[in-house]
Amino acid sequence: MDFSKTRSTAYFDGRTLRRAGGMFDANFYDVQTDEEFWVSGPKRDRTDTRYGPSNPEIEPEAVEAYHAFLEGAPLPGRENG
Repeated sequence: MDFSKTRSTAYFDGRTLRRAGGMFDANFYDVQTDEEFWVSGPKRDRTDTRYGPSNPEIEPEAVEAYHAFLEGAPLPGRENG
């Protein structure tokens, strides 16, 4: 997933997602389909999912970075905060 400089737009899997407030169960929506999404970063305590404990779904190209993050590495693109 890539974000715009202001982090108000996310680009993922060919979709353009815009941040929006006021949605009941989402914080981004797809600009083409209006489908709503909850976008959140990983957490080192592994409480990544929104509702209760479960294993997060990790995109295959992100597995290595996710495991490095769990071991203390910064997230790609967030090395300086």
